[in-house]
Amino acid sequence: MKKWFLLFSAGLLISAATTAQQARKINFEKYTLPNGLKVILHQDNSAPVVAVTALYHVGSKNEDSARTGFAHFFEHLLFEGTQNIKRGEFDKYVTNAGGGLNANTSQDRTFYYELLPSNQMKLGLWLESERMMHAKIEQVGVNTQREVVKEEKRQRQDNQPYGSIINEILIRAYKVHPYRWAPIGSMDHLNAAKLEEFIDFYKTFYVPNNCVLSIAGDFNIADAKKQVEEYFGPIPKGTKPIPRPNVTEPPLGGEVRGVIPDNIQLPAVIQAYRAPKQGSDEYYAFRMLSTILSGGASSRMNKTLVDQKQMALQSASVPFFNEDAGLFINFAIANMGVKPEDLEKAIDSVVAVLKTTPVTDREFQKVKNQVETNFVSSNATMAGIAESLANYEVYFGDANLINTELARFQKVTKEDILNVAKKYLNKDNRVVLYYIAKGKKDGAM
Repeated sequence: MKKWFLLFSAGLLISAATTAQQARKINFEKYTLPNGLKVILHQDNSAPVVAVTALYHVGSKNEDSARTGFAHFFEHLLFEGTQNIKRGEFDKYVTNAGGGLNANTSQDRTFYYELLPSNQMKLGLWLESERMMHAKIEQVGVNTQREVVKEEKRQRQDNQPYGSIINEILIRAYKVHPYRWAPIGSMDHLNAAKLEEFIDFYKTFYVPNNCVLSIAGDFNIADAKKQVEEYFGPIPKGTKPIPRPNVTEPPLGGEVRGVIPDNIQLPAVIQAYRAPKQGSDEYYAFRMLSTILSGGASSRMNKTLVDQKQMALQSASVPFFNEDAGLFINFAIANMGVKPEDLEKAIDSVVAVLKTTPVTDREFQKVKNQVETNFVSSNATMAGIAESLANYEVYFGDANLINTELARFQKVTKEDILNVAKKYLNKDNRVVLYYIAKGKKDGAM
């Protein structure tokens, strides 16, 4: 859900770190309450702001295959209200305090946060404790948010050019893993679900032992601990087993191809390669490979397809990595008059060079610089730091990766990039989609 509100000042998102600086050490304290809630505190008194965040280890991969869309639906539903917060009032508490809030759902997690003046930290803690302990799962809220989610799907997928790409990739790239559906899920499943199913989902996943509370900003550590204990200590530990998929995805078994008619003017070619899960050694090489292909105007995809051959209006390579498995996606929108099959050949030619020739020293250094800048930028705000700490703790059990992960990127060699390109960027390991205008036969296979 995108719930951006005007923040009380630009300083709300700024910490002492800037993108121009080298990565600085992020000091933090981590502990666990008796009810299983993990707490991470990062104190930074350089600006009077604080980010209060709650990351629940539940995403679309934790859903029943007959009830997809629950995790994303709850991202919306849990703004409806609680026993102590009236319906429609959740957002107002934050905006009236001069802050902003947001939430998002992936295949692996659901993340909520409040960005507040530092003297309002208690407000953020109270709101998140209310969400965890006292949320109202009522039919009126379910009915309301069903319509909200339907409208979101219409805007972002059904009526958005190329909006169904992720859905179309996932159903072809995965055969057995619950990654085969996107977080938006099925509207039919949400319509068929009964109130008690939503209540059960809440009691299963929205419990302290399935959450990391990460706070970053201007506060006193001792005071923060007291307030965390006050608001979250009384919440009982969850009693239901938390479903975690234990699925080994079989090899793709050969190239999968499809043609998708869409309300578009220009065709597009999408290639999605199976890739390793996030955090593996190959993952870091893949991230750098992605930067080589589409990290800026001088990247290979842009230079070759857009500038030199002028076959594509735009192009990109996107690392789509998850907790259990990943994808590596090449995407290009054809210029007027360019056939999808010709554009695909051009993309393949760019990829082929990566599989046969190591990158030059100069290009490799440029990519390393880009990766370092992006890493520093991601931790240049209180919200970014709080989110990174929570992510690292949930996915890897090591929040200190916020200080050490850059070294993993720096260990990647040119040979590592060549090896992952050879291993993964093969036709029998990919899904290829042609998006064509409805009523056209171009790109038929």
